[in-house]
Amino acid sequence: MEPVYRTIVGLARTVFFVEGLKFTVKGEENIPARGGAVIAVNHTGYMDFTYAGLPVRTPKRYIRFMAKKEVFDNSISGPIMRALKHIPVDRSAGADSYQAAVEYLRKGELVGVYPEATISRSFEIKDFKSGAARMAIESDVPIIPIVIWGAQRVWTKGFPKRLGRTNTPISIAVGVPIQPYEPAADLTAQLRAAMQEMLLDLQRDYPHEPGAYWVPARLGGSAPTLEEADAMDAAEAEEKAARRAEKDSR
Repeated sequence: MEPVYRTIVGLARTVFFVEGLKFTVKGEENIPARGGAVIAVNHTGYMDFTYAGLPVRTPKRYIRFMAKKEVFDNSISGPIMRALKHIPVDRSAGADSYQAAVEYLRKGELVGVYPEATISRSFEIKDFKSGAARMAIESDVPIIPIVIWGAQRVWTKGFPKRLGRTNTPISIAVGVPIQPYEPAADLTAQLRAAMQEMLLDLQRDYPHEPGAYWVPARLGGSAPTLEEADAMDAAEAEEKAARRAEKDSR
């Protein structure tokens, strides 16, 4: 029994109802009733992790998400994240968070990760980090891909949040579990290919507004292309690094 997590889920569902979000979920049967698994989620918005938790409630399970340490340091979100047993990721001590995730998996938990690491400004599938694959291999558990489409309309990087009653449709698909194998690079490539195909499938039946910021350029939207978005991410990373270096030199 997890009264805190259950309460948070109940509150989230109430918020979703108030916002008028219209969920379409398929593939819930791919979530195992027990045992560890890496839950790999595409990343288009700040609310992805709340929506990704919906399919796992069918077998009455919870996801322990890996999230940046700054969220845990916050006086409001920190206590909640710790109570929900999520995993803090400290970039200066990444091995510790990785090992914590592996231990969770070995104990039969579902661990949520974003293989893209950051929000995709293009809303396409970015290149993947190998962490999800390596965790699955080390703990000998499957990877279950989850793809969400429409979350970027609620709140994404560079645009105002829309947390009122928007009646936004959000599509979620849970893919077939991928069993771990080596090398991790090949497993990562298979995971990315599977999630790309799942995304295309969700997009086929989704109503897209021509020219809208949340619609990929490929589908007639004004979002940057994947290459343009990668360049924006690289420039932002360089700027952050420069600010850190300046701060450390003082």
